[in-house]
Amino acid sequence: METKAGDPGAFAHFDLNRVDSPAFVVDAAKLRANCQVLADIRDEADIKVLSALKAFSMWSAAPIIGEYLDGVCTSGLWEARLACEFYDGEISTYCAAYKPEDLEEVCRLSDHVIFNSPKQMERAALILEQAKLTGGDVSVGLRINPQVPTGEVPRYDPSSPGSRLGFPLDQLEPEHMEGVEGIHFHNLCEQDFEPLAQTWDKVFDAIEPWFGQLKWINMGGGHHITRADYQREELVEFLKDAKEDTGAEIYLEPGEAVALDAGILVGTILDTGVNGVPFAITDVSATCHMPDVIEAPYRPAMLGEGAGEGAPVRLGGSSCLAGDVIGDYHVAGGAKAGQRFAFLDQAHYSMVKTNTFNGVPLPSIWLWDSETDALEQVKAFGYEDFRSRLS
Repeated sequence: METKAGDPGAFAHFDLNRVDSPAFVVDAAKLRANCQVLADIRDEADIKVLSALKAFSMWSAAPIIGEYLDGVCTSGLWEARLACEFYDGEISTYCAAYKPEDLEEVCRLSDHVIFNSPKQMERAALILEQAKLTGGDVSVGLRINPQVPTGEVPRYDPSSPGSRLGFPLDQLEPEHMEGVEGIHFHNLCEQDFEPLAQTWDKVFDAIEPWFGQLKWINMGGGHHITRADYQREELVEFLKDAKEDTGAEIYLEPGEAVALDAGILVGTILDTGVNGVPFAITDVSATCHMPDVIEAPYRPAMLGEGAGEGAPVRLGGSSCLAGDVIGDYHVAGGAKAGQRFAFLDQAHYSMVKTNTFNGVPLPSIWLWDSETDALEQVKAFGYEDFRSRLS
């Protein structure tokens, strides 16, 4: 999978030695710029835009997001709690399957609760009824599976054959829509406008009988709206038409687009060697700090990487996993012990997926404002964080 991000922006002038290593550094100014783009789309199209916490849940940046967007979408009880505690605006919650003991609180915290299947809604009927009797104003939605594969990597494509995400559109019957006020579909991953239009062509025909019933339609995330070459004018016209045609409130819930190119992961080379190819061991681990490098897989862009002379150096982490390899790079200044480097576009997903396999330390988290040059460490992790997850 080839990343379409990797613009260094203001990080091209950031001194990597200002932070410890490893460390995530997030640029508040870039976050504001991304959110402004999303807010402009929202205002021009007269829709609502939520930030997906599953992609970027650095709650110290919540005031920035709250200044521009309409709220957040969450993936279950813990994210809903986080949203209620730190974020402004609406809370929309979707989970592939709710535990009954969690659902009552999810309903209390959320404005929209989205179910993965009609059977789940049926089993939750008493909880939903009780929520309304106790003054809750939760609106119930159903996630559908458009069955329109558009993704490059099947494991990231919700419409892949056999997908568990969303109720298959070809199984939708009138009885499934009883009590449903909203439809949700999420069918994109780092994609531009055309796949959304393709998906909507299929969805429109299937849900048209319920246009008078539906209060809202949530078109999910995966929209790379803040990428420079995204077709924003076409998107605005599309959203206007969708709202007019359906009579429903239209929602988008981008995650990656909120933090696109807004963060780096700083690391240090610890040792070098040669085994058929030159290699370097670093304090940044693909396994522990950037799991998508292995899962997607993809090669993250490096800050300041050039063509260089000689063979590239294979960078990998310090864990014992043989596959803990990030990729082959020409490291600026040469690959030598003590050399700092940084990977671009690491604010989203990398931060929320970190783990401590092998006891590898977690990166600290810093908030930098490239407009004022203010720099603050907002979180540091120690041995106690590792220990507290175990027993």
